[in-house]
Amino acid sequence: MAMATSPHTLLLKNPNLTPLKNPNFNNPITTTNTKTRFNLTAKPVSIKCAATSQTQTPIQAPPQTQSHQDRVFNFAAGPATLPEKVLLKAQSELYNWRGSGMSVMEMSHRGKEFLSIIQKAESDLRTLLNISDDYSVLFLQGGATTQFAAIPLNLVNPNDTVDFIVTGSWSDKAFKEAQKYSKPSNIWSGKSEKYTKIPSFHDLEQNPDAKFLHICANETIHGVEYKDYPIPKNGLLVADMSSNFCSKPVDVSKFGLIYAGAQKNVGPSGVTIVIIKKDLIGNAQEITPVMLDYKIHADNNSLYNTPPCYGIYMCGLVFEDLLDQGGLVEVEKKNKKKAEILYNAIDGSNGFYRCPVEKSVRSLMNVPFTLEKSELEAEFIKEAAKENMVQLKGHRSVGGMRASIYNAMPLAGVEKLVAFMKDFQARNA
Repeated sequence: MAMATSPHTLLLKNPNLTPLKNPNFNNPITTTNTKTRFNLTAKPVSIKCAATSQTQTPIQAPPQTQSHQDRVFNFAAGPATLPEKVLLKAQSELYNWRGSGMSVMEMSHRGKEFLSIIQKAESDLRTLLNISDDYSVLFLQGGATTQFAAIPLNLVNPNDTVDFIVTGSWSDKAFKEAQKYSKPSNIWSGKSEKYTKIPSFHDLEQNPDAKFLHICANETIHGVEYKDYPIPKNGLLVADMSSNFCSKPVDVSKFGLIYAGAQKNVGPSGVTIVIIKKDLIGNAQEITPVMLDYKIHADNNSLYNTPPCYGIYMCGLVFEDLLDQGGLVEVEKKNKKKAEILYNAIDGSNGFYRCPVEKSVRSLMNVPFTLEKSELEAEFIKEAAKENMVQLKGHRSVGGMRASIYNAMPLAGVEKLVAFMKDFQARNA
């Protein structure tokens, strides 16, 4: 197998090559036909201890080393686009975090540096969502999918009844996983109508002895989003908010437990956030693995084992950025504007583009749509990619297209997509 070639390997093969110059030294590394001689007269080097100040400052983008033209508009459903200011801030701190002499990904999770990071991330999240002291905030691993098992394992006994509203693929998966650890009841399913609506809450036939009611607040694949929330008979509402977490204000007090994968709206993949009422913690089934026991994580402040440190740091930067924007009220205004522009383009296309979701429950985050001429969909995706708009292909289970327009998708990205859609229609109608 051929070896990779570098200037050093070329020099070994042919010592007559021009001497290599090392900018750290006065004299070059010289070579001759008969021997190699290193003449290393080093410049004096002054070594200073870096400052250890770890003052948290608002997110400000460092000077850019790359142009905007290097970036695409990424409409992926997750992992998804992150705020540019956050990425540039992380880039500037990658090598030496705030004078600590370490990268965040090198830190001990029990050191004072990382403790300051995770504590501020939690504090900022509490501020964003107005989370009271009655709730624990946990930074976990395993994705929201792991919580499909952890929730029944922690909240109920094996023979307890729990209710599920199934509005799409993710709530359906949660329902099926709960069958292993409880007695779930599917009290409403939108499957027969291809998951395009949410039921009237008045029509729900909840089980009177159900220990909780589970919903998926936003179905990433089908683009269905709750605009309000049902009231469970026993008062315990559980919600998967993975794809609309921190996209708008939420009254956390209405929920017993909220969980979300970070990789849609608040960070990279690898972090799962659980917000749970403290009085629900500590009743896990005996078979519950230690890593799924909320009490273990709550008692150890999410540091029972090594957490996803760098992911939590990135979430913290995103939380700072959301606060800098004015909080979730302002963020929701921006999200509504982006969604309105895109849905108006679809609805105003005279059927060339179609969104199957009932208008009253259309997602602000995930916009699925199809073409009247389905044979053009592959060409649409191909041409969009040439215009630096990527990841528009719909989920493999439903086809068509899907534009995920999370918090970090700028208005300019949606406007460019809409302009492209109009041009594509003009050329192909």
